[in-house]
Amino acid sequence: MKSILLLFSCLLLFSCNQTKKKLTMNTKIVIAHRGASGYLPEHTLEAKAMAHAMNVDFIEQDLVLSKDDIPMVIHDIYLDDVTNVALIFPERKRKDNRFYVIDFTFDELKTLQVSERFHPETGEQVYKNRFPKGKGNFTLHSLQEEIELIQGLNTSTKKNIGIYPEIKDPKFHQKEGKKLTEIVLKVLTNYGYTTKQDACTLQCFDAIELERIRKELKSELFLVQLIGYPEETQQLKHFATYADGIGPWYKQILDKKVDGKFTFTSLVSDAHNLGLKVHPYTFRADSLDEFATFEEMMQTVFIEANVDGAFTDFPDVVLKFLNKK
Repeated sequence: MKSILLLFSCLLLFSCNQTKKKLTMNTKIVIAHRGASGYLPEHTLEAKAMAHAMNVDFIEQDLVLSKDDIPMVIHDIYLDDVTNVALIFPERKRKDNRFYVIDFTFDELKTLQVSERFHPETGEQVYKNRFPKGKGNFTLHSLQEEIELIQGLNTSTKKNIGIYPEIKDPKFHQKEGKKLTEIVLKVLTNYGYTTKQDACTLQCFDAIELERIRKELKSELFLVQLIGYPEETQQLKHFATYADGIGPWYKQILDKKVDGKFTFTSLVSDAHNLGLKVHPYTFRADSLDEFATFEEMMQTVFIEANVDGAFTDFPDVVLKFLNKK
């Protein structure tokens, strides 16, 4: 407990000593992907507090419903790759041997311990050099709890850091008889997020659901259509009829290397011509793929490809890079 209190004290001291003038320092936004997840287990309140102290523009929340209709902040509909659910409730797995958030009440979910992401079949940690798996005392939390943390920190630090929630797997929830989207929108409204001027961007991979949010549910929030498949890059004109931006996989922006330099697809320019912002995912300093260094990755995608912002597990590094530029 003392170590957690010390962590929060240090974070708040760092945070209060920083000047929040991000919109004038650079025009590109930094989104803390699942919080400062390169340093602390993803989607924990500790990771969100650390991201806030780093002066990001937005902090992401992936949202899944509990059995009693509480929006939980967790990356997937599954529990068994970031918690000890298999040890605490071994009898609660489904026929596919997975444990689902939707099968547990909020109170039950709060009894689980969260750890760094791991492979449920082997127990092996996904990112080996991150926070050690099974260490610390981290728990799951609701969207309401996270909003209250972020809004509280905004008040005490005089900042206006936004939230960037994602509606996760709406079709799954609908098959289970759940109205995830409607419940999330109600929570957002209750906390003052209703228009494009509010510090909230709502995202979803499901194009049918995101269009429904705009046209049927009449949301006036800033909407971002996440995309991950090649054919979706050809649907920008349709996306522009209801969305304000797109969130592509960053590799959809890259074409090929010529003389050691990347060339680019037309995705960013096509989106910009339609008035869409472009926020690619995910910048990871410990997963560079075709890049030699994280610096090269940031320079290529942020500066040369001219995207408007990006999701990153290492927001402090990206912010430092952008501020130098």
